[in-house]
Amino acid sequence: MRAVASNSRLLGYVQLRVRERLYALPVQAVRFDRDGGSAPGGFFDANGELGILVDSAASASDVQTQIESASVEAARYISRKYLN
Repeated sequence: MRAVASNSRLLGYVQLRVRERLYALPVQAVRFDRDGGSAPGGFFDANGELGILVDSAASASDVQTQIESASVEAARYISRKYLN
């Protein structure tokens, strides 16, 4: 499950139900290097390992927003890739 850099911290899991299947996506907090142009988190698929990255420096409400947005993106991605 460690498809993300070692500086990440596991916050928990988001469960997504897409049709009849249930997916548990790990939510990991990572400190983003804003000067380096790194994109702020979101949903990812790293060699078949699905998950969500959020900014560890963000406020709780911003993290919640990031998780909600990434969950929508993940459901769309899973529907297209695995269920079609």
